[in-house]
Amino acid sequence: MFLKSYAKINLTLKVIKKHKNGLHDIQSIFCLVNCFDKILITKIEKFKKDKVIFKGPYSKNVKKTNNSVSKALTLLRKYKYVDKYYKIEITKNLPVFAGLGGGTSNAATIFNFFIKKRIEKKFLNKITRYIGTDLRLFFINQGYLANLKTIIKFKKKYNFYFLVVFPLIKSPTKSVFSKIKKYSKRRIFVPKKIKSKSELVNYLINSKNDLQSIVEKSHPKIRQLLLDISKIKGCLFSRMTGSGSSCFGLFLNEKSSKVALRKIRKKYPKFWFSIAKTI
Repeated sequence: MFLKSYAKINLTLKVIKKHKNGLHDIQSIFCLVNCFDKILITKIEKFKKDKVIFKGPYSKNVKKTNNSVSKALTLLRKYKYVDKYYKIEITKNLPVFAGLGGGTSNAATIFNFFIKKRIEKKFLNKITRYIGTDLRLFFINQGYLANLKTIIKFKKKYNFYFLVVFPLIKSPTKSVFSKIKKYSKRRIFVPKKIKSKSELVNYLINSKNDLQSIVEKSHPKIRQLLLDISKIKGCLFSRMTGSGSSCFGLFLNEKSSKVALRKIRKKYPKFWFSIAKTI
């Protein structure tokens, strides 16, 4: 049986400040979508050593050691959640260094599988130091990141469709954050005050990703891609996710997103594409 390790999309992203430890405080409305890596876990009976194997179209860019999955196994064993050894095969369908959170999602999927219950906040705070601050996002399908340690889960599920495009441009997170010259003011967003899907859409349209302009300056192709996506009928808005370079257009129905896919693929045939839906 395969586990699905879902991709993440940042619908909005505000960078508030930089902490003394070097981490940036951000606010983001985010969602998980149904494009995913596959993970197969089997118990090893004879050998006392875990075996982590990456395969698939985007496996070559993954570290063979000291990756998110091997780190997750080490932590699970350290805190006595597992005492056996396992072979874990990860089929990388999601492009690496694309802003979709594939590696972190892989780790979160491993934690969910072995712990099989809600992860305690204290333990989650510990493991994010080793895996990454966005790890906590992958335990919630749709929500709002108010700060590095506070996530508000949406009580209502919103169904959206996306055209997701990775323009094959590596956009290193550390490099992008190092170029921030101006920070946004902290803004209070209260999910429970959103009464309808249209209200949420209006809020999203009037928001932005603070990192997008930084990446666009280095890669004008991304600005043009986003403009091309936004012009397609049915697209409510287009935006870059996270630190990039994956971009998305948001649609209300699958038909419109598929029309957009055909048009954008015709103009950019070498890029990576996916139609995705909120889960």
